[in-house]
Amino acid sequence: MSAAISVVPAVGLLDTPRHIVLSGFAPGEHVSLTARSRQADGSAWRSVNTYVADARGAIDLDRQAPVSGSYAGVDGQGPIWSQAWLPQPGEDSLAVPAPEGLAGAITVVLQAQGEHGARATANLVQRHAAEGVVRTPLSQDGLVGALFTPATPGPHPAIVFLNGSGGGVNEARAALFASHGYAALALGYFGAPGLPDHLSGIPLEYFERALAWLRATVRPAWDFVAVSGISRGGELSLLLGSEYPQAVSAVVAYVPSSVVHGVLNAGKPEEGRFATAWTRGGDAVAHVWEGNAAQDWSAIDSLPEPRRQAQAFVDAQRDVAAVARARIPVERIAGPVLLLSAGDDGYWPSSRYAEDVARTLTRAQHPHAVTHLDYPEAGHALQAPGVPTTRIAKPHPVSGIVLTGGGTPLANHRANQASWAGVLDFLKDAVAARARQAA
Repeated sequence: MSAAISVVPAVGLLDTPRHIVLSGFAPGEHVSLTARSRQADGSAWRSVNTYVADARGAIDLDRQAPVSGSYAGVDGQGPIWSQAWLPQPGEDSLAVPAPEGLAGAITVVLQAQGEHGARATANLVQRHAAEGVVRTPLSQDGLVGALFTPATPGPHPAIVFLNGSGGGVNEARAALFASHGYAALALGYFGAPGLPDHLSGIPLEYFERALAWLRATVRPAWDFVAVSGISRGGELSLLLGSEYPQAVSAVVAYVPSSVVHGVLNAGKPEEGRFATAWTRGGDAVAHVWEGNAAQDWSAIDSLPEPRRQAQAFVDAQRDVAAVARARIPVERIAGPVLLLSAGDDGYWPSSRYAEDVARTLTRAQHPHAVTHLDYPEAGHALQAPGVPTTRIAKPHPVSGIVLTGGGTPLANHRANQASWAGVLDFLKDAVAARARQAA
C-alpha cells in the first residue's frame, strides 16, 4: 500500500474543519507533515509537524498529537493555523498557488515524508466564496467596495463589513458572509484606490450613503442591514449604530472601543496621533484624546519594537471628563448588539471597552439582545477560522510601527473558531427577531 494523504473535504469554505488522515506508512514510523500556503497578500507560510504512525501505519490528525513541530496536543486543524510566516520564502514555496483576488481560494499544499522514504502529497483548498456567490464591484457616488451576494434566490438579509486602522477593503470576510446567506458589502473608507490614504476626517455621511445604497440595491429581507467591523471598524460600527439607528438593524463589533479615538497610528504623518478621525455634518466628532489630562504616550514610544500599546489607552480612561465627551452613545442603537473582545489585547483594552458598552446597554434597559463574548487569553486579531495565527507582532499598515496584538497562536486560533460560530448564531437570531417583528 502506497503512502497517501486524505483530506475531507478537500475543497471547502475557509471556516470548514478538515479531517486529515495519513496512511500507507510503516507502523511506528515517524512521519513529517509539511503544510505550505500563500495567503491573499501573496505572503508565504509553512508548518512542519512530526507524528508517529499507529499499528496500521496511519495517522489521524483528529486523534493524534504531533511528537514535535509547530503545535502541541490533538488538533485536526493544527497544520493549518500553526503555519508560520516566511519573510524569505525560498524556492520551496514557489509551487504553492497564489489566491486570485482578495477573496480568492487559498491552496494549502500538504506533503508527508516517512523516515523510511515513503512520500505523499495532497492539496487542501480553502474558499472564501461558495459556488455561485456573485461579486459586484462598488465604485459610485464616492463609495468604494465590493458587494457579495449568495447563490440562492433573494431577498437576503444584509451586512456591511469594515476594516480597522489598516484600511483597505475586506472582500474575503464579505465573501464568507455571502457564503452563509447574507448580501455582504465589503466597504472601504480609506487606504484603497479612490479613497483617502489615511484615517483623517472621514465623514460619517459616507457610511450613511453606503447603507442607503445597499438597501436600494439588494432590498434586504425584512429590511435587515447589520454593520460589523474590527478594531477601529468595531468602534465605527457602534458609532454608526448610535448615529443612524433607523439604518442599522444590528451591530457586530470585533475588539471595539467604547469611546471615539483620534487618528492614532493611521492619520497623516504631519497631523500627529490626536487629529480627528470622524466628522459629522462637517464638524469633528469628539474623541477621547482631546485635552486628555491622563494621556501619556512617552512610555509606549520609548519601547523597543514590537510594542504593546494597550497601556496608553488604559491610562487615558482615567480622565473621566474626556471619556464622557468621547463616549459612544450606544443606548441609541435600535437593534441587537454583539461584542467580541480579547483579554490579552495588545493594541487596546477591548475587554474593558466591551464591558463598558454592555454595562451601558444593560443600565439603559436595551430592548434588544446584548451579547458579549470575551476570550481572556486571545489577542487583538480576531478573525474567521482557518487562517494562520502565529504572527502576533507585525508592522502597522499605515505607520509601519511594529506592534504586538497579544495572545498566543493556540488561544487566537480557538478564539477565531468560537467567535465566528458566535457571530453566525447571533446574526441568525437577530434576523429571526427582525422577521418576527415584520410579521
